[in-house]
Amino acid sequence: MSSIRCLLFDCDNTLVLSETLAFEACAELANEILESQGVSDRYTGHALFTEFVGQNFRGMMSSLQKKYSLDLPPATFDDYVTREEDRVIGKIKAALQPCVGVDDELARLFTSGWYEMAVVSSSAKRRVEASIDKVGMDKYFPRDKIFSAATSLEKPTSKPDPAIYLHACKVLGKQPGECVAVEDSKSGTLSAVRAGIHTIGYVGSYEPEKQEEMRAILKEAGAEPIMSHWSEFSACLEKIEKRT
Repeated sequence: MSSIRCLLFDCDNTLVLSETLAFEACAELANEILESQGVSDRYTGHALFTEFVGQNFRGMMSSLQKKYSLDLPPATFDDYVTREEDRVIGKIKAALQPCVGVDDELARLFTSGWYEMAVVSSSAKRRVEASIDKVGMDKYFPRDKIFSAATSLEKPTSKPDPAIYLHACKVLGKQPGECVAVEDSKSGTLSAVRAGIHTIGYVGSYEPEKQEEMRAILKEAGAEPIMSHWSEFSACLEKIEKRT
């Protein structure tokens, strides 16, 4: 019998199609910050997505702060993080959709009762909660089964740091080897793999012409197997269970 008893799902672009909405809001605020600091460069949501997919706003702004030597005292930095959360949540409540096919798979897993399920995200917990609530997944993921690298840890961080996966395992009372993660980004995959968790890669949220490139990136980061649609999840999970 397999030792896998716990499934850990990334949220953004794994359960819900939120990254485009989120990076639109991030770009708006990042450009405001750059303008206020006298920096002429500007970003589109797509440019930020390409460079920072899988990271939260705090991690992204830390990188931009270093790149442009921005003068952002901690209180100002934290204020921008809160403002970004507010803007993203507004967009989520207006237009968020689930990833194609995920609802059927979650319903099947929940009905089976075999696996404990949780969400492990880099995003702020209230943003993840807003996403889960908007698409009706709160019946699968109660508040105590949502873990945020930006909110749940004593020291906020972001994937690829494995801290949030290790924290989730500890709270859930599971060893990493008893868990399977599902991730769509390189940073998320590295976070789970570095925590010692079997990881399924998901490329279905990317444009078709981008999927093969992302498949190679996720595989190199340690994801195996990799799926392009949620209908493939059962077969991917079975592959992992056979080797554990």
